[in-house]
Amino acid sequence: MEEQVKQVFDQAQARANETYMKQRRITIDPITRLEGHGKIDIFLDQKGDVERAYFQVPELRGFEIFSVGRPAEDMPQITSRICGVCPTAHHMAGTKALDAMYGVEPTSAAKKLRELVYNIFMLEDHALHVYILGGPDFIVGPDAPAASRNVVGVIQKVGVEVGKRVISTRRRLRELIAYLGGKVIHPVLGLPGGVAKGIAPADLPKFKEVAKDGLEFALFTMSVFKDIVLKNESYVKLITSDNYTHQTHYMGLVDANNRINFYDGKIRVVDPNGKEIAKFMPADYLDYIAEHVEPWTYVKFPYLKKIGWKGFTGGVESGVFSVAPLARLNASDGMTTPEAQKLYDEYFKTFGGKPVHHTLANHYARVVEMVYAAERINELLADPEITSTDIRTIPTKKPTKGVGVVEAPRGTLYHHYEADERGMITKANLIVATQNNSARMAMSVEKAAKGLIHGGNVSEGLLNMIEMAFRAYDPCHACATHSLPGQMPMIVRIRNMNGEVVHEICR
Repeated sequence: MEEQVKQVFDQAQARANETYMKQRRITIDPITRLEGHGKIDIFLDQKGDVERAYFQVPELRGFEIFSVGRPAEDMPQITSRICGVCPTAHHMAGTKALDAMYGVEPTSAAKKLRELVYNIFMLEDHALHVYILGGPDFIVGPDAPAASRNVVGVIQKVGVEVGKRVISTRRRLRELIAYLGGKVIHPVLGLPGGVAKGIAPADLPKFKEVAKDGLEFALFTMSVFKDIVLKNESYVKLITSDNYTHQTHYMGLVDANNRINFYDGKIRVVDPNGKEIAKFMPADYLDYIAEHVEPWTYVKFPYLKKIGWKGFTGGVESGVFSVAPLARLNASDGMTTPEAQKLYDEYFKTFGGKPVHHTLANHYARVVEMVYAAERINELLADPEITSTDIRTIPTKKPTKGVGVVEAPRGTLYHHYEADERGMITKANLIVATQNNSARMAMSVEKAAKGLIHGGNVSEGLLNMIEMAFRAYDPCHACATHSLPGQMPMIVRIRNMNGEVVHEICR
């Protein structure tokens, strides 16, 4: 009898605990306006304040596993399938990894064509985020109804003609990528030692026309950002608030003069005070980056190896670092094009100096990069070599191993391949931009939640402001989730007629 009473009591207590936990738990599922899937779990204490918040990515992509056994030359095409938003980034990183694997140096014209395509991609992809993914939070407003915080709401706010211009400019830029890459979503431009296609002299005027319009569009976007965001005191206060501020290390690709370059260069790392602490070649990345894992997500957490993993915390003593536009500007000494350099200087002046630690300042930095990409496109098209037919150095060596790095829109992207004597992949390691940002992103979500939720009072607009903490990074979680041995766990729960779990089987 006592045992039965105890069992009934335990069941009642379990139900009470479950009800209590539900009251203390806020879940945002799914999170919105990003590539991939994710959710946020927020746990409240007895006062209704935030005790912990978890930014969880429950999906799994096993590209590192099913690349093994495939021909090395297939990798730029295989990895471009990781993501429909940033296939060009994976394609180009994969192509550069093949250059290293085959020990072949692309021709000068081939490098310029690759950089041209890559900057076209950066311009149109940044425009996607500014106007469709992250931008609606500012253009329409963070507290606006959810149904309005999208491209339709943006068009209603800025006008139909502006909306048409955004769509038209992105379409025309993507047509240029398709001209050289065969298609936009999964390009086939890159080959070890060069590219598959060049620009016919007769088609160059069309490229230049689109490039000219692209620069005007980028400058127009900056004027829109200044008018809507920077002139709005409440927005500036939100961007610079402690809720969206972390002092971490920053990483980005730079040229020989420490200027930003999306396609090539060395990786530079600066500390929270802006001091350079590392500058290394892509092939040496494993000497500088390690990865931490947590049981509640499929995203790994890269950190600076020489500092070590100290948890989800900022500061000089923490190994947490950031990539993406904010980090790239912090890690560089400037831009190589005139208008972008002016905006670079204005950017740091706006926030009181360098480095800038405000997560939401990523949006401003992203528009600065749009102008740089547009200017660089025009520079490359003015180079007489851009129509050269000398577009490939044929490889003569067997592939061994190689690392390729580019700056994806979302930050530094690493592709590392190793092959056997037959040229078949034996190992593939990808550290993608969103993965590099994963620790800082988790910190951003938790800090925003702790700063915004008090007394258990929440609203839809407030929860959106927590989502803004990750959205500023323009995350791509389809790219960022990798796991060994490349399979998801399966949990089977068997319940009785009362809905109680009586047995659980796990793979």
